[in-house]
Amino acid sequence: MGAEPYAIEMRHITKRFGPLTANDDITLQLKRGEIHALLGENGAGKSTLMSVLFGLYDPDEGEIYKDGKLVHIKDPNDATALGIGMVHQHFKLVECFSVLDNIILGDEDTSFGFLKKSTARKKVQELSDRYGLAVDPDALIEDITVGMQQRTEILKMLYRDNEILIFDEPTAVLTPQEIGELMHIMKNLAREGKSILFITHKLNEIMEVADRCSVLRKGRYIGTVNVADTTKEELSEMMVGRMVQFEVEKKPAKPGKAILEVRDLTVKSQSHHKDAVKNVSFTVRSGEITCIAGIDGNGQTELGYAITGLEKPESGSLILNGEDITHKSILKRSEAGISHIPEDRHKHGLILDFSLQENLVLRRYMEPRFQKNGFIRFDEVRKYADQLIDEFDVRSGEGALSTARSMSGGNQQKAIVARELDHEHQLLVAIQPTRGLDVGAIEFIHSEIVKKRDNGAAILLISLELDEVMSLSDRILVMYEGEIVGELDPKKTTVQELGLYMAGAKRDTVRKEA
Repeated sequence: MGAEPYAIEMRHITKRFGPLTANDDITLQLKRGEIHALLGENGAGKSTLMSVLFGLYDPDEGEIYKDGKLVHIKDPNDATALGIGMVHQHFKLVECFSVLDNIILGDEDTSFGFLKKSTARKKVQELSDRYGLAVDPDALIEDITVGMQQRTEILKMLYRDNEILIFDEPTAVLTPQEIGELMHIMKNLAREGKSILFITHKLNEIMEVADRCSVLRKGRYIGTVNVADTTKEELSEMMVGRMVQFEVEKKPAKPGKAILEVRDLTVKSQSHHKDAVKNVSFTVRSGEITCIAGIDGNGQTELGYAITGLEKPESGSLILNGEDITHKSILKRSEAGISHIPEDRHKHGLILDFSLQENLVLRRYMEPRFQKNGFIRFDEVRKYADQLIDEFDVRSGEGALSTARSMSGGNQQKAIVARELDHEHQLLVAIQPTRGLDVGAIEFIHSEIVKKRDNGAAILLISLELDEVMSLSDRILVMYEGEIVGELDPKKTTVQELGLYMAGAKRDTVRKEA
């Protein structure tokens, strides 16, 4: 008897976009019932390869086999018919529809032209119970957390009886708790016989759940290893072609004067009729990285919005360098010296249909260097963009002229970080600055943030990544249910103690203003 055929085998896949070869002769083999990680830097070609498998792109060369038989996947409907499903990095959900409506969309059960939701609801409930995917079928997508949206996407695949499940950067937008739950769900799915392709650049997750791992670098296949036989260090070297520093190298902070003072700040919740930030006070000093840590949904988003001007506070005040900016516009705050790496890169970070060079100059286009008599000097914009692209290694198909929408999520993030770090600022508000970045890029961004700190800037870091919180911050403030419940020194605390504060199990009963 011959060996069992692969659940999916992609042979010699090549995909080009104009002069850019995104996938260069890649062969990938997925066994039945395994979790197979696809690892690579931002822009290495991982999402492109999976988009070929899901029928979003036609390969220029190569073939796809399912269970040993040659298949032709022209569009996502072909993929679905073959039992292939995909959870995209940026979810494909209709915000004003309910969870249930999103799950059945495109696969509706009708009788005489009427939707039969009761059968669908029953099936969704059964799948939800079986795989531990707790969702509220009647909640609107716009009202639920990102983790819940992701569960909706997974249920969408299971509802269609998909056997091959593609997860594209599934943890990029999740909290540590949600990541733990997702890992558990993925193991359950594999135990049930599902075959999983898991695109990521988070090495801890690969070590935890994957059976095998294939590595891509700059569009080329580097190799496949058994995860049990390798280490994080070996995988990172395969991925970026060099050794990577996992620890942030920094000298002790030298805090100076107060740059930002937050006084008795209260901010309304975006989704509920209650306060998301409750009477919060703290100070961010020059030469120091102050980090707000917490489980997602405890007021950090609204706090960031209030400081950067995206939302008006209910009460309290914001003082920047002794000046009250509570009611100042975003432009005035920017001119006063605030840079902002936003939480949602698509909504608040980029104009997706603008070119990369236009996005990179958004902060500065009104400066004399970039405009004359009200007309943009595009030659200067191009020069400036090329300089930032080179310095921050932002990769895209057409360089400065690429549209932001066409770039990978990680390279979109790098573009925002480049623009904000290059802007003259006294306060950098960095919210999830390394979300969706690979280890090489994270190492670089962290060192740039530390440089800014050492040059006297005040850094307010809001992060859900515990490793980042512990290694990058000089001082940690923990938020729980809209309040600051603890102030910790990263050198003297543990991840476990931090977790207790984040979960609300521990708090400083007498907390001085930070």
